[in-house]
Amino acid sequence: MKAIIFRDHGGPEVLQLVERDRPGPGPGEVRVRVAVSGVNPADGQARSGIGHRRPFPEITPHLDGAGVVDAVGDGVDPSRIGRRVWLYMAAAGRPTGTAAEFTVVPADQAVPLPDEAGFDVGASLGVPALTAHRALTVAEDGPRRLHPGALDGRVVLAAGGAGAVGHAVIQLARWAGATVIATVSGPEKAELAAAAGAHHTINYREGDPAAAIRAIAPDGADIVAEVALGANLALDLAVLRTRGTIATYANEGGRAVELNVGQTMVRNARLQFLVLYTAGPRARAAAVRDGALPVGEEHGLPLLRFPLHRTADAHRAMEAGAVGKVLVDVAP
Repeated sequence: MKAIIFRDHGGPEVLQLVERDRPGPGPGEVRVRVAVSGVNPADGQARSGIGHRRPFPEITPHLDGAGVVDAVGDGVDPSRIGRRVWLYMAAAGRPTGTAAEFTVVPADQAVPLPDEAGFDVGASLGVPALTAHRALTVAEDGPRRLHPGALDGRVVLAAGGAGAVGHAVIQLARWAGATVIATVSGPEKAELAAAAGAHHTINYREGDPAAAIRAIAPDGADIVAEVALGANLALDLAVLRTRGTIATYANEGGRAVELNVGQTMVRNARLQFLVLYTAGPRARAAAVRDGALPVGEEHGLPLLRFPLHRTADAHRAMEAGAVGKVLVDVAP
């Protein structure tokens, strides 16, 4: 089989296309013929060594993907063979990510993909959708799982609404019944956030974004899903309602976080940090069955595609700030 590997940490140039034997599934595992592999910032961090060690001599990258189960290990129902699935956390603590024609994962990390959902949708779930689901379910008074009506009457602020996680936050929050406000950096990204389902978009580079948000939600936002905590914390606190939650999954720009303890304390605010590697049991994106997580530019998430042999270029595009979801087409 063809696979992408890296043996040393570094830039995209460390990624190599090689021929390898097909891996065999062990007990409790399934082997998946990968159709599409999704690229996330976490994949670039793992490749470059940021916050990661390299526990194996060589690693096939990428946490997310979609394809068809073609073999199962002991203890796994053989009827799963031939089933379409989406994969998450495939390369987490394992050498077999989804940037290969075949990969092996624990059976519960190969989630059934409804027939009406394409492989592009499946490969775009994983990190973005699970991060978004967690961000929307960590509030003190909030639901622990999302479903239609779970966020009725709530206001969700999606920071960076045109990003992959921001896009999933918008879609899931709207599906669950929230009023969704997205902050964006310009009109093109506002169009993407609106296409994803945001009820309101606010350009944070113009005017007084806190006043604009408060005009829409006078009592403030119940949940802020935050991508750049250092840059946006002052705005978040200015629009957070009492007992509200800021769920932060990234700190884009790397700015130091300066916390006004008194303001935060009086607000009884919750500041929730999250990362999937240590998040515990992970919720499944049940919204897929309801068609609530479509992808493509018409749904607010443009797709940037690369063939398997150009995986390094896919990483370069992702790290250059490509707007949308970067995908690698593995199957011909």
